[in-house]
Amino acid sequence: MTDREEIEDKPVYMISVAAKLTGMHPQTLRIYERKQLLTPGRTPKSTRLYSQRDIRRLKLIQQLTHEEGVNLAGVKLIIELQSRLEAVERNLTDMEERIIVTETRLTEETAKFAGNYRREIVLIPKGVLVRGGRRE
Repeated sequence: MTDREEIEDKPVYMISVAAKLTGMHPQTLRIYERKQLLTPGRTPKSTRLYSQRDIRRLKLIQQLTHEEGVNLAGVKLIIELQSRLEAVERNLTDMEERIIVTETRLTEETAKFAGNYRREIVLIPKGVLVRGGRRE
């Protein structure tokens, strides 16, 4: 996890602050949690704490429900699909990096092999017999 991801995932906002930042009622945030649309962090005394990522998700939920007319079941599906897509993109990036490393190693090994086994190509006229590297 990068430093930026750590900062974005760090739970810091109490429910009242998260509600103000998103223009929602705190009870709406509780409903979204019950519907498993997001999972805020908790303090040892079970106080909800929202991260910057949670705030972005709440704004997305608000946009989907109010501007796009998507119901909460649809929002949940969209969020799940978005999460899967991000995981696939991370895996693809990892595979691309591994391909680059493998191609680089293959190029280096091929160069070593070619350097160790350099051969000359010699054209021999038709009908000329060659034994032991000499014409007869």
